Parts: sequence; structure tokens; C-alpha cells
Amino acid sequence: MGFFSRLVSGLKNTKKSFSEKFKYIFTGNEIDEDFFEELEYILISADIGAVTAEEILEELRDEIKARKIKKTEDSKEVLKDILKNILKETEVEEYSYPLAIMIVGVNGVGKTTTIGKIAQKFASMKKKVVIAGADTFRAAAGDQLKVWAERAKAKYVSGEQGADASAVVFDAISSAKAKDADVLLIDTAGRLHNKVNLMEELKKIGKVVSKEWPEAEYHKMIVIDGTTGQNSKEQVRLFDEAVGLSDLCVTKLDGTSKAGFVIELAKTYDIAMRYIGVGETADDLLDFDADEFVDAIFE
Repeated sequence: MGFFSRLVSGLKNTKKSFSEKFKYIFTGNEIDEDFFEELEYILISADIGAVTAEEILEELRDEIKARKIKKTEDSKEVLKDILKNILKETEVEEYSYPLAIMIVGVNGVGKTTTIGKIAQKFASMKKKVVIAGADTFRAAAGDQLKVWAERAKAKYVSGEQGADASAVVFDAISSAKAKDADVLLIDTAGRLHNKVNLMEELKKIGKVVSKEWPEAEYHKMIVIDGTTGQNSKEQVRLFDEAVGLSDLCVTKLDGTSKAGFVIELAKTYDIAMRYIGVGETADDLLDFDADEFVDAIFE
């Protein structure tokens, strides 16, 4: 299955939700106030926030007026361009190497699996990868990550349960430098019930990376569960305030009809959209592309 076909298939629930409603709204009728009200409902039902939906419609109104568009069917491409431009504000630059990525997020979002998939992505690019198991509180997470590391032929560095996370990262950096590795992926705990301690732990990890591997490009990526929609905004806010997020990865978008919240995130936060997950396999973790994402929804 090609990239675009995989994306369309992965977003089929959102696509179905959008396309069924768009069938009757972009039908060649005259543009009137009912059109804008219906469109606002569709956007909000796809989990685009009310404020963002209103801003999108305001821009659409302006473009329709400027282009003297009269028929609803002629406004569809204008709407797509507006959505693409919002998402392009979050598009990423290519990684530089050596590279260290600290992956954060609450428990249950698919963080450990995502790290494994990212490791396989880099392995397919012939990059040497080291994975630091710095979530020392969940033994199961370490066991799972070790399996993923083996699949990606990556070096896995961990510590005893309850060990200091920054000490694990220190050892992983030492290993990465000794092996002349290209990429260090750092798994972290997601214990928001112990928020203050967790955030301090993440800051400490960042200091270790900056001090021990200053030549590495350092990214802080949050993984969020796409099925939680706008509820994930609070998670992004908390982690961004604590560590200054650089990248976003949204998993499980194949399990939701409300992938429109990706547009809401792009409008709300100045954080690059790096990956989206649309299935179970490593190939289903896709590099985010704004044009492809919007086209897949409207396909």
C-alpha cells in the first residue's frame, strides 16, 4: 500500500464523517448564511474548536468575497487551502545528526510503541540508534521497549526499577558516543498524578543531554492519543510549559472520526507536527504532511 493510500485508509473514520456531510454542502447551491452555519457545525463536529472554526469561516468569507465566488462547490478548494495553510505552520525541518529525542506523554497514549516505530524508521534510513529506557517505574514498558529495540537492531540502555532516570540517560549518551550512534531516543515516565516530580525529572534529563552531548540536536516530542481529541490539549499545555516541546506525534488516528483536532492543535500551539499514527504496524507511523493530510480527509 502506498503512502497516500495508507493515509486515506488510516483516516477513513474522519474522512467518512467529513465527506458524508460535505456531499450536500458543496453541491453547487448559492452561498448563503445557511451554508456557513452548516460548515461551522461540520468543523466543530470534527473536533475543531469553536473559536478556531469561527476563524476559519471568517477567512473563508473573506476569500469568497475577494474571489467573487457564488457557488458552494467553488469554495471547497478555498477551504482546503485554508486548512492546509494552518497545518503548514507546524511543518518540520529535516533532522540533523547526531540527534537526541526525548519522548514524553501520559501513560496509555502508545508512547512506548511509538518509540519502537520511530527506531525502526531511523533503522530503515541506515541510522545507528540507541534507546534509553528512562521510564524506570513501569517494568512492562521496559520489556516492551527492549523487544522493539531488538527489531530495530538498536542498542537498549536501561536501569533498575525505580532508578534515577537521568542516570539512565547519562549511560545511554555514553553508549551512543562510544558507538558513534546517530540517534538517541529517550523514553520517559508519564505519571501526571505526580506532576511536579515528573516535570522536574524531565528538566533534569534535558540538562544531562545538553551537558553530556552538546553537539546533538535535541528535540522534545510529545505523543498524544488521537482518540482523546481536544482533551489532549491540556496534556500538551502541561508538558510544553515544563520542557518547551518542539515536536508532536499523534497516535491512533485510525480509531477516531475527529482527526480535525489536529488542526485545532496546529492553530493553538507553535509545535511542529512530526508524525501521525494510522495503524498498528511500523509503516503506519507516517511523517506528517499538511497537503496529504487535508487531501486524505476530502478524498
